Amino acid sequence: MNGPTIWLPYCGAAPLPDEWLARWNLDPVLLLILAAASVLLARHRGVSAMRHRCGQAAIALTALLFVSPFCALGSALFSARAVHHVLLATLLGPFLSEAFGLHRHRLPGMLALATALQALVFWFWHVPAAYGAALSSNAVFWTMQLTITGAAAFWYARLRSASAGAATIALLATMVQMGVLGALLLFAGSAFYAPHYLTTAAWGFSPLEDQQIAGLIMWAPASAIYLLAAVLTLYRSLQPATLR
Repeated sequence: MNGPTIWLPYCGAAPLPDEWLARWNLDPVLLLILAAASVLLARHRGVSAMRHRCGQAAIALTALLFVSPFCALGSALFSARAVHHVLLATLLGPFLSEAFGLHRHRLPGMLALATALQALVFWFWHVPAAYGAALSSNAVFWTMQLTITGAAAFWYARLRSASAGAATIALLATMVQMGVLGALLLFAGSAFYAPHYLTTAAWGFSPLEDQQIAGLIMWAPASAIYLLAAVLTLYRSLQPATLR
């Protein structure tokens, strides 16, 4: 008979509440990449102020997600991992897209394809088997991070170059798929994610309660981000050109 699975996520074993604030991730490869990115950004003076600020924001957000104790918190709580994934999709991907000026380049595919691709990638990594694989292999973990972020960056670039009507529809479609996934997690009758079966009790939650919190995060605030963006896009499109 096989023994229990030992989960060893990239961010380390699940911390206890009284120790997690000391659990910084000092992976030398990651720190070197962030330092190199900071130096290159500081020396690259040919970009606009907007692109420069987005580059700085991307570096800071990457440090928060993967270096700070928040990284380790995702090993303990699926709800923290949900916040992590939402930030990849709603902030880090767009920041990187702006920093690299992706919308200025000819990109393959249409906005509808990019919208479907982002949804497919996001849903795939919340399939329990795929999620479990990511928390037991560093290679799969980074594949998860890069694909969620990359799909969001590509989608955002297509969004930036689309008409207001098409952008509004894409934002609303993304809101709906995020809300449906959140509702699925919130109203499920059982916990789906084995890596967290034994890690949530110390934080005062059952695995199902932790999953329900994650679902609520996706269903409400995460979906609201896309709804707000859709409303602002539509509002701006209806204003006289002199007021935009």
